[in-house]
Amino acid sequence: MSLSLSVESETQMAFRRSTRDEVGGLAQNVVDEITWYMREHKISRADLAASMGVSAGRVSQILSGDENLTLRTLETVVGALGARLEFTLGDAEGSEILLHDPAG
Repeated sequence: MSLSLSVESETQMAFRRSTRDEVGGLAQNVVDEITWYMREHKISRADLAASMGVSAGRVSQILSGDENLTLRTLETVVGALGARLEFTLGDAEGSEILLHDPAG
């Protein structure tokens, strides 16, 4: 049995940390938008849970910001809210491309 270890460079470690932080930041931004929408439309977590057919605890997990939100989970949440989800993708210089649901 052999064991091999690889050593990451400072650059590789920094890239991994920044990528992980960006992904976590994206999930938190999505959760923030969902909770804002719920507040604006006076939708409680219990209401969302009932609409999704899940427990209030599951909704709390999803909205905690720690959950790994899949596109399928987002689709379920957004559908239960009767909302539409849009993503804006932009390059580093700030020009943006809007990606949206073609049905919307």
